[in-house]
Amino acid sequence: MYADINGLKMFYEIHGTPDPVKVPLVLLHGAISATGTSFGPMPDLLAQTRQVIAVEQQGHGRTADIDRPMSVQAMADDTLALLARLGIGQADLFGYSLGAGIALNIITRHPATVRKAVLASVTYDRSGFHPEMLGGPEPGESADAPGHDLQAPFEREYQALAPDPGHWPALLAKVQAMELPEITQQDIAATSVPILLIIGDSDIVTPEHAVAMFRLLGGGVLGDLAPMPRAQLAVLPGTSHIGVTARADMLTTMIPPFLDAP
Repeated sequence: MYADINGLKMFYEIHGTPDPVKVPLVLLHGAISATGTSFGPMPDLLAQTRQVIAVEQQGHGRTADIDRPMSVQAMADDTLALLARLGIGQADLFGYSLGAGIALNIITRHPATVRKAVLASVTYDRSGFHPEMLGGPEPGESADAPGHDLQAPFEREYQALAPDPGHWPALLAKVQAMELPEITQQDIAATSVPILLIIGDSDIVTPEHAVAMFRLLGGGVLGDLAPMPRAQLAVLPGTSHIGVTARADMLTTMIPPFLDAP
């Protein structure tokens, strides 16, 4: 389905049926990717317990590009505008990589629109990237294609879905030119939205950064003696960045319980 959003013909798909109690879960894909390569079978699996809305951002998947730079904030604004068009005032978010950055942007600027969030492979500033990432291509590109060979499945998906398959080089250039906004530690610490942080143990995000963010969100307490925090942290073993959302076997055991908990 398509909606006219901020000059875009924005593609989205709905899995499952509305639930009178549970808010919808919005999926936000990674850079140079779309719903398929970012989430695989996850939309249908998660839709077994709630309605799922998968959004494809500017120039990605079935959403054609427009004459506008790409930015995390613009994509966050597009996502919020789509939800408003669908009559959704509050939702849960599941963002992966760039999509997690979009979700974090929404959380810090418009917290009332988010009930809970799952952020997979997210950083709040450049210090969170693996050191090898900072010497190569810009993080906007590298977050979902650390090497040329790794771009192949994303390019095949783009060729199959994009309104203009020949726009692939322009998409890469736009993503590489993106400036990833940095969020302060104070902004993270002030966040009241319950967040489940997920990384692979061999991700582009360092474990140290994930733990630091977890602590800023109130995590890391001695849970037997203190109230359990709103934030949760999961490190997937034997998992690279691109492999994070391929671990549906693990993710489906942790995401629904996190979202369903009071």
